[in-house]
This record gives sequence, structure tokens and C-alpha cells, in this order.
Amino acid sequence: MGTAPRKARERDKGKFSDAHLVKQCLQGNEAAWSNLIAKYKNLIYSIPVRYGFSQEDSADIFQTVCLDLLNELPRLREPNALAGWLIQVTRNKCFHRKRGQQRQSSVEVEGEPSPPVDESESLIAQIEREQLLREALLDLAPRCRKLVEMLFFEIPARPYEEVAKDLDVALGSIGFIRRRCLDKLRVRLEQLEG
Repeated sequence: MGTAPRKARERDKGKFSDAHLVKQCLQGNEAAWSNLIAKYKNLIYSIPVRYGFSQEDSADIFQTVCLDLLNELPRLREPNALAGWLIQVTRNKCFHRKRGQQRQSSVEVEGEPSPPVDESESLIAQIEREQLLREALLDLAPRCRKLVEMLFFEIPARPYEEVAKDLDVALGSIGFIRRRCLDKLRVRLEQLEG
């Protein structure tokens, strides 16, 4: 009984791997394109937001990056490095947008404006960690994913009473289930990082 859902999850993971999605996109599969964009939309959009762009500018940068991805997909050599490629392309778009805005405001720029190296590197590291967390969350069983999202991603976090009711479990079991789900999440993150 326990092996059938596990095999289905493993099969689904293969369906949603970057290599599989890229291959399907290149074959014209629109659902694969939607899945690829859904997988990376938070990653792409978070970068211009962190650089201080407005929602409108961030949305423009997001669309530009998605168009670049669509155009460059046939030339993508390593689909497993897609997240890094998207981060770099998005950072470049942010840099060029910021430089264009500075020119328009007729501010004289000496050299090329860029964030200090340590800030830029820490921003990239943080964005990469967040993407790994999103991927690890997707690999959790639905009940675990829902519990983690309710307790840690909703603002304010839901009280245990609501979580227990929503998941249809005993209130006293929430702490145990939470610990087990966080352990699974930690293991999955370690696998993705390693």
C-alpha cells in the first residue's frame, strides 16, 4: 500500500524535472511550458523585487526573462542548471533596467552601477536557497506541504486549532506531525543541496 503512492511521486518528480520539462517544451508541449514557468515564477519575480523595483517593473522584467527563456530554450546546454541561468539572466535584466532608469533621470553615472559584490552574492545565495525550499516543499506529501504552508508561510500563522480542523486531525497530534514534516523537509533540502 505504501509503495504505490511513493512510486507515483517518484514518477511525477521525473515528469517535472527541468530536463523533462525542457524536452517537452521543445516538442511544443504547452502544459510543460506552463509547469516550467510555474516552477520558477517566484524565483524570477523575487529578484527584481529584492533589487527594489516596483511591481510593474518587476512584472516587466519577469516577462522579459520568460521571453528570453523561450528563445534560448533550444540552445540551453544543461537543463539542470536552469535555476542558475534564470538568476543570472534576471540579474542582468535588473542591472540594465536600473542603468536605463538612471540615464533617464539624467543622473551622471560613473562606471557601471551594480550592487556591492558581497550584497550581490548574498542575494543570489538567498534566492537559490528559497528556490531549493520551494522545490523541497513540492516534494512533500500534500498533507505535510499544507501543514508547513499554514504554519510557516501564512501571515499570521494559523493557530493549531485551525490547522487541526483543516487537516482533520486531532489537535494534540499537530506538534508530532509538524516535527515529522519538518524532518522530511530538512532531508529533502539536504538531498537537493548535495
